[in-house]
Amino acid sequence: MSPRVIPRTGRAAAGIRLKTWAEIRMMREAGRIVAEVLDAMRTMVQPGVATAELDRWAEEYIRRRGGIPAFKGYPSMKDEGGPPYPATLCTSVNHVLVHGVPGPYRLKEGDIISIDVGVNFRGYYADAAITLPVGSIPPEARRLLEVTEAALWAAIAQARPGRRLGDIQWAIQHTVESQGFHVAREFTSHGIGRALHEPPSFVNRGHPGRGLPLRPGMTIAIEPMVTMGDWRTSILEDGWTVVTLDGSLAAHFEHTIAITEGDPIILTALEEDPRLAS
Repeated sequence: MSPRVIPRTGRAAAGIRLKTWAEIRMMREAGRIVAEVLDAMRTMVQPGVATAELDRWAEEYIRRRGGIPAFKGYPSMKDEGGPPYPATLCTSVNHVLVHGVPGPYRLKEGDIISIDVGVNFRGYYADAAITLPVGSIPPEARRLLEVTEAALWAAIAQARPGRRLGDIQWAIQHTVESQGFHVAREFTSHGIGRALHEPPSFVNRGHPGRGLPLRPGMTIAIEPMVTMGDWRTSILEDGWTVVTLDGSLAAHFEHTIAITEGDPIILTALEEDPRLAS
């Protein structure tokens, strides 16, 4: 789930708390559940399946594994207040960028669906998202998914000491815009740990070599949100569902990572990182 408030990139890193290895391991416990849910979605997403059915399964699974759905009951994005988020998953179909609310809609052949899930496990959070094809999809939609996921991996490669937040931002922007797509500008990647959203909050576009220095112990959720057409968005009357203003397709990929002295650890990967066992 992506915050909407966008601070100025490069401000002082007030509020950032570096995590210990013990805390990173607890975040991995949350991240493992997230990974298992998203892995199951790869099989469950089929034509004819209602998004509410996906949500119901995810909530039951998370609770059975000892976690708490991180999104359910999350306070409204609206400045003037509004309903809290009512579901476990965000299920964003086609032109929905993020925060699509699960309901009776049944997936159709040719749709794409972004599934975003967060888990609170014993007070520690993890958050990740994938965009999946529903059956066979057009080549340009397939390319949108490939480019958005490539932007995530390009950003993760920059998440190491000696780099700056702007290097992550630029990796996303360059990967996306070089392929003719656009980065959503009204929603952000974010820090994560003892809360779902922690500092820093940062847009997915910027300049290399600028911004906050990256340090071991930082934990962030990197989430490129990409549109096939115009980057501008609108929030529907439910107070949550974010759609592209021009109705173009949108995709969303996300991982929670921990910055270390070397390569980052992907806390929401299905595979185990041996450094967490030591």
